[in-house]
Amino acid sequence: MKLLDVAAIFKVLGDPTRLKIIQILSDDKERCACELLKTFDITQPTLSHHMKILNNFKLIKTRKAGVWNYYTLNKKTVMEFKHFIDELCDKNFGESNDV
Repeated sequence: MKLLDVAAIFKVLGDPTRLKIIQILSDDKERCACELLKTFDITQPTLSHHMKILNNFKLIKTRKAGVWNYYTLNKKTVMEFKHFIDELCDKNFGESNDV
């Protein structure tokens, strides 16, 4: 994963709503937008905006069925991001658990 991609993902996840969406989707279940809306005190257009950003950075996958959108976590991107963080921690902190 390129540094620019990592920096962009950090910026995207810097928003608490988007971070919470990723946390919700991390249970490996597909979620309807209507289900996600129940979790937040935001409007449907605001949720759509957040989902578009997450989708643009390949953090989620979207499946359209009729009028509904269904979302899942894009494991490939998340694992690449995790790998970058793991390497960063290994280089800077070694195997120590002192962090």
